[in-house]
Amino acid sequence: MPRDEPRVKAATPADRQQRRAERRAEMVQAAIEAVRTHGPGVSVAEIAAAAGITKPVLYRHFTDRADLQRAVGEQAAQMLLGRMAPEIDPDREPAQLIRGVVDAFLAGIEDEPQLWRFVVHHPVERAPGAEIVEDAREQIARMLATIIGERLRALGLDSGGAEAWAQGLVGMVQSAGDWWLERRTMTRAALTDYLTTIIWGGISGVLAMADAAPGPLVLPEPDRG
Repeated sequence: MPRDEPRVKAATPADRQQRRAERRAEMVQAAIEAVRTHGPGVSVAEIAAAAGITKPVLYRHFTDRADLQRAVGEQAAQMLLGRMAPEIDPDREPAQLIRGVVDAFLAGIEDEPQLWRFVVHHPVERAPGAEIVEDAREQIARMLATIIGERLRALGLDSGGAEAWAQGLVGMVQSAGDWWLERRTMTRAALTDYLTTIIWGGISGVLAMADAAPGPLVLPEPDRG
């Protein structure tokens, strides 16, 4: 009797979903390579070519350019945070922690200047009310707000300003980093030193208030008038 042919297992919905996610991840990586080659103004056609596919095939996996840029931004944020994560050691001296995080951030945008410009400086139009994608800046700000808040609470200080301070610090470092990428009038180490000095100067001033207080210190309520 003839032997039965082995049956090919039909792909399940979970299998198809996983394969689709894998293909999407491959296209995101191709988009990153295209940005590195063509710069932040890269076209969708150039991204599709880098992936070895056509634009219609690309749009089977991304609803529009905004969806593609969102996916690239999320990957870029993870790459940047991956560089910064080793520097975030709660046992380090605060000034050294700040220096490490600032330098890791600057090193990240120095190594990937085109990708940084694509994600941060080339926003795409979104429909009214569309969700604003959280990029590297927002993720870093949340991370810093957590660190600052924990340090303040450990010292008995009001941590209500942690998020605002974190946003301000990220904005300052980003602005200085953007300027530095274009001008390169100093070394990365020098810029790291300058930024660390001004950031630590502000934080150490708050910490000094805790040292001078006889008990737990609560910062004054902001003037809401």
